Amino acid sequence: MKNRACGLLMTGLLLMSGWVQAQSEEALADEYFQKGEFEKAAAEYGKRLKKADEETSIAWPLMNRYITSLIKSKHTDEADKQLKKWAKVNGPVRPQALVLLASRVRDNSNDTTASNKLFEQAYEYSKNDPIRIARLGELLIDVSATDQAIQALQRAQALTNDRMVMAEELATLYRAKNNLTAWIETLLPLAERNDQRERVQAAFQTVINTKDEPLLEKVLYAEVQKAPESLATNDMLTWYYLQKQKFSRALLQEKAMDKRMKLAGAKVFELAGLAMTNKEYKTAVDAYEYIIANHPQGAFYPYARRMLVNAREEQVKNTYPIEKTEIRQLIKAYQRVLSEVGVTPKTLDALRSSANLYANYLDEKDSAIVMLDQAITMGKSDQQFVDKCKLDKGDVYLLKNEPWESTLLYSQVEKSEKDDLLGYEAKLRNAKLHYYKGDFTVAKSVLDVLKMATTREIANDAEQLSMLILDNTGLDSTENAMRDYAAIDLLLFQNKLDEASAQVDVMLKKYEQHTLADELRWLQTKIQLKQNKVDEALTNLKTIVAKYPMDILADDALYEEAKLVDERKKDSAAAIKLYEQLLTTYPGSIFAADSRKRIRQLRGDVVN
Repeated sequence: MKNRACGLLMTGLLLMSGWVQAQSEEALADEYFQKGEFEKAAAEYGKRLKKADEETSIAWPLMNRYITSLIKSKHTDEADKQLKKWAKVNGPVRPQALVLLASRVRDNSNDTTASNKLFEQAYEYSKNDPIRIARLGELLIDVSATDQAIQALQRAQALTNDRMVMAEELATLYRAKNNLTAWIETLLPLAERNDQRERVQAAFQTVINTKDEPLLEKVLYAEVQKAPESLATNDMLTWYYLQKQKFSRALLQEKAMDKRMKLAGAKVFELAGLAMTNKEYKTAVDAYEYIIANHPQGAFYPYARRMLVNAREEQVKNTYPIEKTEIRQLIKAYQRVLSEVGVTPKTLDALRSSANLYANYLDEKDSAIVMLDQAITMGKSDQQFVDKCKLDKGDVYLLKNEPWESTLLYSQVEKSEKDDLLGYEAKLRNAKLHYYKGDFTVAKSVLDVLKMATTREIANDAEQLSMLILDNTGLDSTENAMRDYAAIDLLLFQNKLDEASAQVDVMLKKYEQHTLADELRWLQTKIQLKQNKVDEALTNLKTIVAKYPMDILADDALYEEAKLVDERKKDSAAAIKLYEQLLTTYPGSIFAADSRKRIRQLRGDVVN
């Protein structure tokens, strides 16, 4: 028994030794091949191949490199002889040899009839086996036999009844042949898999904004008509419309799919949210109205009722000048939501929104406080909602010029939401209260802590106000200029625009050479925008960029100018130039990323 075990061990060791030696020979051959020493490479590959098992199964890279080495070292007859020998073997080596032979005939004689006959023989060997035919497709790709590779991969898909089999490889071949219709049709099934969808979108992105883009839309639309119940195909067409900022077309597509597939408004609701983010308020309104009309018993109905009014509110607030009659209509719409749907966690925000409209647009501050108190009482089970209402209420008291009430409410939220976003927001508002009152040392100490906040918006606001205080206190021991400036800033917050504007004019004359001069023009711009004096605001912004190009507000002013030209003047070409100017002049600006994104959107490249 012991001798038998020893024998088996010795046999195993010998086999292992042989395998290691074979691998070593192939590695040496590969090294010669890489160096271009093809004579030596052919000799080493030859040794390795003599030991192959009956030569029925030889790795394709090994065979290919061996034949290439023979040809490169001028042993073409030997190469052809070896290939013809392998082509007679009944095994995987046969199609490999036939493919190489066919490519040799094609490249050396341009005899397409003879080469096609050899390709056909390789195809016949593999055609009824999906694994073999897919493998053959890979071999054909390796020798640049594009038409034959397409035929093989099409056959592999037909045999498996699966359009995803070798789809990427087949699509690449179609693209090489400039058959874009087939390229799109071949890639599209991959979008059915969530892990592949982004790759398909990235591929299609390469033809957007090119001469081939109309074909992409045409094929996507045709595929939707052929497979109207394919969610993935529909999603890809919707994705295309969004890339082109065609939100209304995207909504039409989602409505049709919602009806066909009985999706309960889910995809339409998702698109509505995306439209809101992209300030496409009309599309958002249409989407929410569809959900309300078609899914009154659905899970999205109460949200859609509230968000419909919210979308209309954004429409009104972004249409200048803002009409008070429109604001009152919005409040009535919110009240209808509350009366028809009821006061629930899903609709409480309608009460809060109504209060803010009363306070900020109708100057009915007492009505706002009553509504916020009502919201706090009804929403007491949701502490975060209560704290949001308290912040709003603190703002209303500041509008009423009762800062002591404001700081009490802000401090309550600071304590309640200590380590959360709302807590940081409350701390920032308390810091601004100190600033408005002229307590600059206290304000700055709080702001310097907030500069480390996790949210970019709060950190940026804190950084800017801290820098404003640092730059404009100390030069004037009485800090009179800074106190006057802070007082005007408070007037702006309180919507006392005429008074604030008059005070800025006085300060600009008095402190023309002061470090506050650019800040005063920035403040004047904010006032003018609230007064819907867009042209005057643009003039001020241009002045800031021209007169104070190295000051802290220069990139802010340029970005704001670009946004006004973009959103209020609707001049895309001019806006792109301004965004590009910001990227060139102030590449480190915090607005650089947003500027790049907006340039892409205006050019129709991408939507995020």
